[in-house]
This record gives sequence, structure tokens and C-alpha cells, in this order.
Amino acid sequence: MKPRFLFLFVLILTLFLTACGKEKIENEVNWPIKDFSATTQQNKSMGLKDLKGKVWVSAFIFTSCADVCPPMTSNMVTLQKKLKDEKLTDVDLVSFSVDPTVDTPEVLTHYAKQFGVDFTNWTFLTGYSQEFIEKYAAESFKTIVKKPKDGNQVIHQTFLYLVDKEGKIKKTYSGYKDVPFDEIIHDIKALQ
Repeated sequence: MKPRFLFLFVLILTLFLTACGKEKIENEVNWPIKDFSATTQQNKSMGLKDLKGKVWVSAFIFTSCADVCPPMTSNMVTLQKKLKDEKLTDVDLVSFSVDPTVDTPEVLTHYAKQFGVDFTNWTFLTGYSQEFIEKYAAESFKTIVKKPKDGNQVIHQTFLYLVDKEGKIKKTYSGYKDVPFDEIIHDIKALQ
């Protein structure tokens, strides 16, 4: 009787410790991202294959944005600093322009420098059509991007997207106000 009890105790303890050791992402989603072909702020081509094997956080912005994009970019700068503080080196940040005809590589570089962006692990993307980014945002990121016929302000949401090493979106967060930095860092660690 005692050996059976000891075996059962060790088994339960092992299962408990194994479960406690795994970080979990609350409210996880599992949206696969389709491939893309884009141009970086350095005028180099980039696609989904260039991000395989890395955890990354992305956002949709544009440089002539009058309201939400500057705070979103500023919040991403804060996230970039927190990643460095936590010594999380294998994490990339990716900003998709939702106004690619205006946001050339040079314009994106100038915009990013105004915020003190470190380009070591942050890429700004353009070089695709307006039609592509609108369809791509809807299909892969489950979000809206729409450039009106009149005016220069593109309609888009203000989420940050956490993407795993296989190219699947695992979670979305507010990227504009009350950004949950600690939660994002926790979830990044869980994916690594």
C-alpha cells in the first residue's frame, strides 16, 4: 500500500510542477499570417520568411497620421526599451504602413528617427499597394484598414499584435492608450 501511495504522490507532484513551469498566454488566439512582400525603411525587400523563428510585435501606422499613430509609435519605443531592459534579444518590432504611396522608405526613416527608434530590431514596411494592405490587414490581422477617397487620414485600428515563431498571431493588445507592457513582456517570454 505504501509504495502505491508514494508512486501516486510523486506522479501528482510531477504533474503539478510541470504545469506550474509553463507560462500561459491568457485569451490566446491562433491566427495564421499570410506571406507578404514589402520594402523596409532601408529599401530592402522583406517577407514573412524573414521573420520565421522570431517572436515579433506589429502595428499598423502611417506617417501623416494626425492622431493615434504618434502615441502608438511612442508606445512601441517604450516597448523596445522594456525588451532591452528584460534582455529579450530575439524579438522584432514591425510597423506596417497603411499609406504606402506616401510612406516611402525615406519618409518612414525620417518618421522613425523623430521618435528615437532603434532600427536594430524594428522594421518599417511599405512598398505594396493600398489594395494589398487593406486586404492583408483584414485577412491576416482581422482588422480594418481603409483609405478614404477624400482626405489623407487612413482609417485603421490601434492594436499591437503578438506573433509567434511560426507566424501566427497569438494575442492583440491596445497600442494607443493603457498599453499593457507587463502583459506583453510576459506573453513574449511565454512564447520564447
